[in-house]
Amino acid sequence: MRRRETGLARVRDLDLCWSLVGEPMSPILMTIMGLGVQMTEWDDAFVGEFVRAGFQLLQFDNRDSGLSSKVDEAYTLEDMADDAAGLLDALGIPRVHVFGMSMGGMIGQALAIRHPDRVLSLASVMSTTGAKGVGRTARHVIDAMIGAPPSTGRSAVVAAQLAAAELVNGEGYPLDVEAMRRRAAAAYDRGHYPEGRARQSAAIRRSPDRTAALAAVGVPAVVIHGDQDPVMDVSGGRATAAAIPGARLMILPGMGHLVPAELARTVVGAVRANAERARTAADSGTEGVSPPTGRGPARPGSP
Repeated sequence: MRRRETGLARVRDLDLCWSLVGEPMSPILMTIMGLGVQMTEWDDAFVGEFVRAGFQLLQFDNRDSGLSSKVDEAYTLEDMADDAAGLLDALGIPRVHVFGMSMGGMIGQALAIRHPDRVLSLASVMSTTGAKGVGRTARHVIDAMIGAPPSTGRSAVVAAQLAAAELVNGEGYPLDVEAMRRRAAAAYDRGHYPEGRARQSAAIRRSPDRTAALAAVGVPAVVIHGDQDPVMDVSGGRATAAAIPGARLMILPGMGHLVPAELARTVVGAVRANAERARTAADSGTEGVSPPTGRGPARPGSP
């Protein structure tokens, strides 16, 4: 029977908001969100596809996002990867498959580098290695971001989110404006926090090039990227796939820096196939399933 659990986990000096949905005892896929994006901003089509593909979906708000703790001091993507590992500790989950989008892909890469014993497989989606010269943002996107005045108030923020989505969306898939409007409004109501987005952006700039370190990643990896991505040029995906031994590269024609619902089955299928590669290679009982009681991950204070 499908279950959904939510909670706050204490990770060092942070509280991280998390959610787990899916069939108990199914392998767990940890999804790591992008810059300023809350865990609730997933398209329902993707959540359903992942669960139907046989995953439990572990989602969480990164630090400085959503309902997780806000952090005043500077930090790096490596700190955020340590947060993800700490969340697994807090929930009593030994190993997971990892799916990271955009900044989340960078965090997923750092997680696989820093905590290789916690990662069964890696999906890095519309992301990059941190190397200069690859995965660069298109000039027209930079100009639009610099020229846009700060948005204040719910209506203005939602309108700005819609404009940004139109700007970064690929030509192959028309934007579902009403669905995007609903998600943007819900995100504003749940936890609009532009200061956190700014600190996360600084963390990206502060973090090192991961290219050399990615050569040591020994788990199955799939790299997924749109050929019309104006936020992180497709060269970032190509560089990521080249850096990870044995990584598979999937370039999706017409996709920009949003993954449209029309591609849910394609993307989830690639992630599932990559996880199967890990299943084949893994020792029995080490695939990141829930504890054998079937009660799901232990939470702080749980008996």
